[in-house]
Amino acid sequence: MGQSSGIGVLDKAVSVLTAAAARPVSLADLVAGTALPRATAHRIAVALEVHGLLTRDGAGRWLPGPALGALAGSDPLLAAAPAMLQRLSDQTGESAQLYRQEGIWRVCVAAVDRASGLRDTVPVGARLPMTAGSAAQVLAAWSEDAGVPPEAVYSARTLSAVRRRGWATSVGQREPGVASVSAPVFVAGSVVAAISVSGPADRLGRRLGERLSPAILRAAAELSTAARTRPGASSR
Repeated sequence: MGQSSGIGVLDKAVSVLTAAAARPVSLADLVAGTALPRATAHRIAVALEVHGLLTRDGAGRWLPGPALGALAGSDPLLAAAPAMLQRLSDQTGESAQLYRQEGIWRVCVAAVDRASGLRDTVPVGARLPMTAGSAAQVLAAWSEDAGVPPEAVYSARTLSAVRRRGWATSVGQREPGVASVSAPVFVAGSVVAAISVSGPADRLGRRLGERLSPAILRAAAELSTAARTRPGASSR
């Protein structure tokens, strides 16, 4: 179920929303994806449907509802992110995420999982340290002080290379066996987010940056344009 806020019912609702945001889900999918009891998963999904946060398709599967879209629509970057991450995941065959920096943390604000097979799943709302991972490198490289956080596994030289080529890679930094490639999303000349593709290091291969960066850079540029051209863009 991901990270705990200490409020059990909220954590369960978030896990249901996250599962439905990745792809349309049946009750069986919800149970498998959230590890919740069947009755609990059904009760929460129905309650979220009542509030418009979930809806159902013609097959009776849950997916994000209109109220969720309206809430996301107040932030142009978040409104554009799901479709872009889905395309990026389809193009690369891996999971895709969008991160924003909040102090010493990078927060996953949108995510799409690989449709099947072994995947790297980062729940929406997950707070990860700025000390490891390609998204952390991107956010640190273009931060106001461009400094290296204490205990970071990357160096100032690494951040300089990230700025020069425009993307970052990591293998086994955040979690053993997990690799990722990330690129910055710019608005008004400032980096407001990092878009990432992640998956098993064995499958992504040794030259993952050269192979995946073109698709990620295109997605980052399109997100930058979407955030810049829609009203109400904000930097954080």
